[in-house]
Amino acid sequence: MAEIVTTGTALRAAVQMARSRGLRVGLVPTMGALHAGHASLIDLARVRTDFVVVSIFVNPTQFGPQEDFDRYPRSFEADVALCRQHGAALIFHPSVEEIYPAGFQTFVEVTALQRRWEGERRPGHFRGVATVVAKLFHLVQPDVAFFGQKDAQQCRIIEQMVADLALPVEIVIGPTVRDADGLALSSRNVYLTPAQRQQATVLWQALQLGERLITAGERDAHTVVAAMRRHLATAAEAEIDYVAAVDRRTLEPLTRLAGPILLHLVVRFGATRLLDNLPLDLPAGEAS
Repeated sequence: MAEIVTTGTALRAAVQMARSRGLRVGLVPTMGALHAGHASLIDLARVRTDFVVVSIFVNPTQFGPQEDFDRYPRSFEADVALCRQHGAALIFHPSVEEIYPAGFQTFVEVTALQRRWEGERRPGHFRGVATVVAKLFHLVQPDVAFFGQKDAQQCRIIEQMVADLALPVEIVIGPTVRDADGLALSSRNVYLTPAQRQQATVLWQALQLGERLITAGERDAHTVVAAMRRHLATAAEAEIDYVAAVDRRTLEPLTRLAGPILLHLVVRFGATRLLDNLPLDLPAGEAS
């Protein structure tokens, strides 16, 4: 049964005990409100490592002043049950003061990769993400850390941070887990009304449409993005934030599609922002 610790001191003691037994340590960072997507990462961590740490911490520094920090879903008892059901060895559930003690003033930024998309629309968001992940890496010192593909820009930023700072941790990206109708699982899906939930299937449908066009030979990014936007607009309550086809390494928008690309989008339903993406690997060629 997974032990619950709330301090860095207790966390390190438990991890050191595991290491003394020759166990490889895996970390699954979460903000709680766990669902099957998180469970899939814990399962993946169990396959790849021997001692799985799940952090449950709603990180205030990645929320803007008008965002949903106070109402972000919190379900700690259910989260603990899910972690134990899927074989996590340790649950780290720190207070805000444990992560950001009085006088805290050090932050991590991955500058170029955070300037577009979510970084542009949520100023400071990725600074908060990179900082808390760097601190978790420092506290846990995992051999491998596991993240979900649904948060593609976040994953790319963390990969770059690890490379730039020479952090001794392997990053593994688990595939997006979806409901039967294709909607990517998200802790924020609970905010949707029944009508919005039904309409939200247009996100995955738009991504699939983009993939079909590319598979059929379309390489003009504008054509693909325009078709995806038209499909999203068929949902009555959908407000498109952005739709883009980008280079998966740089996250810069493309004119011609080639190499590793990412179709990604964000759509609002009322106050709820939903994001989704689809990575594709195309033959290398001229892209701009």
